[in-house]
Amino acid sequence: MLKASAETVLSIMSRDCYRVTLDTPITTLARGLTLHRLPGAPVVDEADRLVGFISEQDVLGQILDSVYHDDEAPPVSELMRSDVLSVSPDKSIIDLAQEMLGAKPKIYPVVEQDRLVGMVTRRDVLMALLAAHGR
Repeated sequence: MLKASAETVLSIMSRDCYRVTLDTPITTLARGLTLHRLPGAPVVDEADRLVGFISEQDVLGQILDSVYHDDEAPPVSELMRSDVLSVSPDKSIIDLAQEMLGAKPKIYPVVEQDRLVGMVTRRDVLMALLAAHGR
């Protein structure tokens, strides 16, 4: 059995993660995603509670329309998804990897007591599995 089975998401998650609020303009979000090289970002309320998620794919059409028509971009709240797959920091890396086989998000918010505490990506999980395998 891999040592990773004892490790949890807490050991591989990014704690200081990019996030947006409901009123963040889509163009600001798009710039943030490109700057941080992320496929998406969690949407939080004023208490840092996770309320949604928005991906590059979610905003691409809107940005295209805004550029083409020179329109004002709407806030994140108009395009975000509120049904968000998230994980807890105490979830096993092995369990998360198995879930990732079925679920397709590339990035997962890490939530504890309804508050965003970090992010974990498929790359983070893959790197942890490779590190455990290389021992």
